[in-house]
Amino acid sequence: MNIILAPMEGVVDHLMRDMLTRIGGYDLCITEFIRIVDQKLPARVFTRICPELLTAGKTAAGTPVRIQLLGQEPHWLAENAVRAVELGSPGVDLNFGCPAKAVNKSRGGAVLLKETEQLYQIVKAVRDAVPAQFPVSAKIRLGYDDTSLTLDNASAIAAAGASMLTVHARTKSDGYRPPAYWPWIAKIKQQVAIPLIANGEIWTASDAKLCQQQSNCQDIMLGRGALAMPNLAQTIRNNTAAMPWPQVLTLLMQYSEFEIAGDKGQYYANRIKQWFSYLKLQYPAAAELFWQLRVLRKSSDILAALQHALDNLTSPH
Repeated sequence: MNIILAPMEGVVDHLMRDMLTRIGGYDLCITEFIRIVDQKLPARVFTRICPELLTAGKTAAGTPVRIQLLGQEPHWLAENAVRAVELGSPGVDLNFGCPAKAVNKSRGGAVLLKETEQLYQIVKAVRDAVPAQFPVSAKIRLGYDDTSLTLDNASAIAAAGASMLTVHARTKSDGYRPPAYWPWIAKIKQQVAIPLIANGEIWTASDAKLCQQQSNCQDIMLGRGALAMPNLAQTIRNNTAAMPWPQVLTLLMQYSEFEIAGDKGQYYANRIKQWFSYLKLQYPAAAELFWQLRVLRKSSDILAALQHALDNLTSPH
C-alpha cells in the first residue's frame, strides 16, 4: 500500500508537508499546482511552491515531493514539466481535477474532463518530453457534470503514457459533498492497466479499508482527512490510535512558529483557521477553540490563545 499526501491549495504548503511527513506514514507528497499558461516559468516559481527542490526533492523526513502542473497547452506543460524534473522534482503530476471556478473558466483543472482528446494530447506531450525514468502522473475527478466520459478519460490518460492515475471519486459538480463513489474506481481499474490511487472521503482507518475494498485499489491519497487527524496515515498503516488533542495542540504551536517566521507569515491567521475547520471534525476540543480563534486577526493573539489552551491541558489542576 502506498499512501500519498494530496495537494490542497492554500493549505498543504511545504511547512504542512514537512510536519505531516515527520509524523510519518507517507510514501509521496504532491505539491499545490503551478499554473502554466504560455511560457516556461523561471526556477524561482518552482522553488517557491516546492522548496524541497533544494533538498533533493524530499521533505526533511525523506518523503519525495512531486510537482503538480495545471494548464491546457500541451507544449507549455511539457516545457515546464522538463524544467520541474531538471530542478529536482522526482516526477510530474498533472491536475485535471481542480473544481475552482476561476481555474475552470480559464480552461484548467476539472473542465478538461469534458475534452478527452485534449487530456490525451497533454499527457502525451508531457510524457514524450520528460525523461523516461521520471513518473508522469495525473489526477482526475469522475467527470465535470456527470460520469459519461469517466472511462474514456481514464483510458486516454493511460494510452498517452501516464505512469499512474489518482481518481478523486466525485464529479466536479459533486464538489466535496459526501459520499465519494469508490466503486467507480474499480470500474476504471477494469479498463486501464496503469496503477490507480483512490482519493476522496477517507477520514479514518476504517474509511481507508472500505475505500480499498470498494475501489479494488490498494493505494490511497489523503487530503482533508490528513488535516483533520494529523497522524491519519499512521492509523491506516500501523493501526495506531488517533493523535491525542494535547499533542495536536503542541503540533499547532510548532507549525505556528514556522509559519509566522516564513515568507507566508501574513497568511498565518487564515491558514490556522482553515486547519481548525478540519480539526474540529475529529476533535470536539478543537471546535471550542475555533470559536475563540475565528474572531482573532493578529498572529500574536492566536498564538496566545493556543498557548493558553495548551497550558490549561498540561498544568496540574
